[in-house]
Amino acid sequence: MLQKQTYLLTGLGNPGDAYRMTRHNIGFMVLDDIAGTYDIALNKKSRFNAEYGQGVIEGTKVILAKPMAYMNRSGPCVQKIAGYFNIARNDVLVIYDDIDINFGILKIKEKGGHGGHKGLKSLIEVFNGGDFIRLRTGVGRPEPGINVTDHVLGRFNADEKVIMDKIVTRAREAVVTVLCKGTKHGMNMFNNKNNNNFKLMPSVNG
Repeated sequence: MLQKQTYLLTGLGNPGDAYRMTRHNIGFMVLDDIAGTYDIALNKKSRFNAEYGQGVIEGTKVILAKPMAYMNRSGPCVQKIAGYFNIARNDVLVIYDDIDINFGILKIKEKGGHGGHKGLKSLIEVFNGGDFIRLRTGVGRPEPGINVTDHVLGRFNADEKVIMDKIVTRAREAVVTVLCKGTKHGMNMFNNKNNNNFKLMPSVNG
C-alpha cells in the first residue's frame, strides 16, 4: 500500500566526468545506487537543471534528484523540484559528504546548519531554513599539508576503494530505513557506533 507522503531524495555532487568518484560526489554515488536498486530512471530535465526520476521505495513514493549545477549552486535546483511537486522541506532528504566525520561513518540528522559545506549552505539559503533530513557520509579530514578543497575534490585512495561498495550499500539502507520507519528510528539504528564499523585496513605499502 502506497503512503500518501512523497519524499524528495537528493544527492549532492558536481556534474561532469572530472568529478566522478571524488569524495565530494559521494552523494551522487549513493543516489545512483538507490536508483539502480529500485529501478528508478534518472533523466536530465532542463527546467530543473537536474537529473531526476520518480518511483517507489518499499511502498513510499519518492523523487530522486541530482542537481546538475555545481555544488555551491545546488539549492535552486532542489528547491525548484520541491516547489513543483509541493514537497515540504522537512520531507527532503539530502545525502552528502562530511569531512567532520571519519571515512565510512554515517550519521542521520533531522536539521542543522551547513558546517561550511557549500551545497548545504545553498540549500539552506533557498529553503530559508535547515530543517531537512540529512545523511552525512564521512570522508574524513585531509592529511597534513593537503587543503580541504583538494581533499574533497580528490579521488578515493586504494584502501578506501576497497570498502566503498559496502559504504554506499549501507547508506542506501539508511535512506530506506528513514523512508519506511522514520528519521528517529534511522538515527537510533545508524548513528550507533556498533553499526558504523567500516574501518580501513592497514595499507600493504605501509
